[in-house]
Amino acid sequence: MSGDLRYIGPVPGSVETRKDWRSRVRKHLPFLLIVALPTVVGALYWGVIATPRYVSESHFVVRKVNEARPSNLGMVLQGVGVSTGTSDAFTVQEYLVSRDAAETLDRKFDLDKVLSAHGADLFSRYPRPFQPASSEGRFEALKRFVVVGYNATTGITTLRVQAFSAREAQAMNRTLLDSGEELVNRLNERAARDAVKDAEAAVVQATARRAQVQQQMAAFRDREGFLDPQLVAGESTQVISGLLRALAELKAELAQIQQSAPQSPQIPILRGRIASYETQVEQERAKLTGRAGSLAPKIAAYESLALQREVAEKALLQASAALLTAEQDARRQKLYLDRIVEPNLADQPMEPRRLRAFLIVFLSSLALYLLGRLLWAGLREHRQE
Repeated sequence: MSGDLRYIGPVPGSVETRKDWRSRVRKHLPFLLIVALPTVVGALYWGVIATPRYVSESHFVVRKVNEARPSNLGMVLQGVGVSTGTSDAFTVQEYLVSRDAAETLDRKFDLDKVLSAHGADLFSRYPRPFQPASSEGRFEALKRFVVVGYNATTGITTLRVQAFSAREAQAMNRTLLDSGEELVNRLNERAARDAVKDAEAAVVQATARRAQVQQQMAAFRDREGFLDPQLVAGESTQVISGLLRALAELKAELAQIQQSAPQSPQIPILRGRIASYETQVEQERAKLTGRAGSLAPKIAAYESLALQREVAEKALLQASAALLTAEQDARRQKLYLDRIVEPNLADQPMEPRRLRAFLIVFLSSLALYLLGRLLWAGLREHRQE
């Protein structure tokens, strides 16, 4: 019958075409999964979904004035990258990315509102999907928006702040700079306060030492009954000198009389006087150098006290000068945060860098695919052997 239909088989070539298509898909499936799919997803996210972010950038330097010449140890430390000039800059940098700075920003801007601005995509905002809201999470999220860099060659620090609003980025940058300046001022005040406190303690100690020595000298004078044993020794020396001159004159007179009149009745008298003078000289010398009650040990003790008093007075003068210097330095700021470039107001978003992110995803996926293909080829060759 002409109206009956009879199945005579598939159209020639259709089955082969379907099989070829499936085999090609199966053959290129690794490339599609490893390279094509991540690239398409990355292009979709960074090209369409990713929320633009504005960047406000500022530059500053932390410097000292009237710095002393570095010691040999300081020069060695600078040679290996540890210098006192950069330590203050590092201190400010650490503060800018610290929790204290984050709390300052939160009090002024409400970081939960800033980091989760209306319209921000799920992966740029805070909290991210499946991430609970917490202070620790907010602090970690802020690290993505605040970046601090340091140029060791120029000593300039760069502060970059991102936000979904250009004005918020600029305002947050200014707030962080103001907080950094407050930190520098606190460092100045603390250093000056500690220096003045140490200098005052040194003055008090030197004053107490001088008073102690003066009390010892007063007790010595009261005990010995004279003001200065050196003056007493000088007087005794003058007395001995006078006695020796008189004794020499008497001996000369005696010798002259013995030559001219050996039987003169004055000879016994002169000899008596000479003996008396010699006894007096011995007594005066005993006062100076004798063992019991002599002036020699008293002079030594007094000279020791006088030396201690001199040292104490010099120490007091030095401590007073150091205190005056510390007070003058306290009135003069020694550490500054100089702003080289003020925070700018961006007129267009700078983040994310879409083309760079897309190329990173594509090249990374392609490198992973080629590496896997190379390993697979090596494995197949090893199996065939």
